[in-house]
Amino acid sequence: MESFSAVLLAAGRSTRMGCDKALIEVSGLPLWSRQRDVLADAGAAEIFLSARPEQRWAHAAPGFAAVVADAGPDGGPIMGIIAALERAAHARLAVLAVDLPRIEADWFRRLGAQVSPGVGLVGRRGDAFEPLAGFYPRSILPLARAAVARGERSLQRLLEAAEAGGLMRVCPIGEHEAAWFENWNEPADTGPRPA
Repeated sequence: MESFSAVLLAAGRSTRMGCDKALIEVSGLPLWSRQRDVLADAGAAEIFLSARPEQRWAHAAPGFAAVVADAGPDGGPIMGIIAALERAAHARLAVLAVDLPRIEADWFRRLGAQVSPGVGLVGRRGDAFEPLAGFYPRSILPLARAAVARGERSLQRLLEAAEAGGLMRVCPIGEHEAAWFENWNEPADTGPRPA
């Protein structure tokens, strides 16, 4: 598998959760640490942490090449992806959200084995992409910057355009993989911690 960079997206404000999701513990580890390890186990050559300046824990978190600030305020995940693609040493960027606590390194290994130069790969269930656990190519940057310039922050729309332009391919998410994409947004979502 070709070398790749990675970014852990942890800059969200976690307003519905009521606390910084990155600091919620799973099996004794904060989510940011678990997710960093997933990316490292998948083979990332460098891992960036997308965080806000006021997230003090982020600036002391070990195991990251750098903390990257979003390309603009309150712009959502697209801004962290743009910032990381601009800094990445490699043409492919594995993207992972901090609030997908069940994702496994195997998902990234599976995608990484299927990507081709200049083309990214994300999962899809039904009609919706799973944009926060996939590979983005550096070649998507012009599309992403143009979307932001138009005030468009939707990763679904960005990925539709990228797929139509041959910059992104889709990997169907199987029934046994669906649980990996469980998203924690509210306290009730955290439930029993995975072992």
